[in-house]
Amino acid sequence: MTDLVTSNVTDHYIKITFDDGKVNIMSPRMLGALHDAFDQALAYERPIILTGRPGIFSAGFDIKVIRGDSAVEQHNMLRLGAELALKVLTYPFPVVTACTGHALPMGAFLMLASDVRIGVEGDFRIGMNEVAIGLTVPYFAIELARSRLTPAYFNRSITTGEQFKPSEAVLAGYLDMVVSPEAMDEKSEAIATVLALGTHMPSHAASKLRARQPTIDAMRKAIDSELTLENARAARKRAAKEAA
Repeated sequence: MTDLVTSNVTDHYIKITFDDGKVNIMSPRMLGALHDAFDQALAYERPIILTGRPGIFSAGFDIKVIRGDSAVEQHNMLRLGAELALKVLTYPFPVVTACTGHALPMGAFLMLASDVRIGVEGDFRIGMNEVAIGLTVPYFAIELARSRLTPAYFNRSITTGEQFKPSEAVLAGYLDMVVSPEAMDEKSEAIATVLALGTHMPSHAASKLRARQPTIDAMRKAIDSELTLENARAARKRAAKEAA
């Protein structure tokens, strides 16, 4: 694949690992590489395990791009991230996310879009921290979170930017289970193998779309209406005016 994303194809699943050697920032380059990995995996028709580097799944979008001067670069990054979340949500084969540590947007969005979410025990934080760092949560992310988080945690996440330890992230709806770091590989691979052997993939794909169609439609509408270059340029102008 690339120096950021690697794919390991086995008899039963494909493990996609993303690792920038630092905190797994979701830069335009990283997002593009993940898009390519998922697109290329389609040909193998089997489950995917998506995992990050030890201690951190992802620190989220590249804040330098978000606060930078280029509306085009900001627009491209946010659009790539939103489209990746939608791609995972609608992927025709099971997606197992192995959350290896901290997970903040865009990392949390990818977990919310996956079919099975496994986290590791430890002093890690998982959540949507936009309002804590002076950002407004994008509409596509709100719709995705609404579909997976429990109502109380959904509101806390969106309005306070609160982040949760892995055990509480299970209660919130970010994760399905938590295991020790030593057990993560074995657990995620075992689940992916069971899914590969025991799932009729056309039925999985059709049922996924039926269950998620309202969220898919809401995300599609949000992406196309909010994440436009025109809106990005307007946001840059507002930010420049406020800073003056």
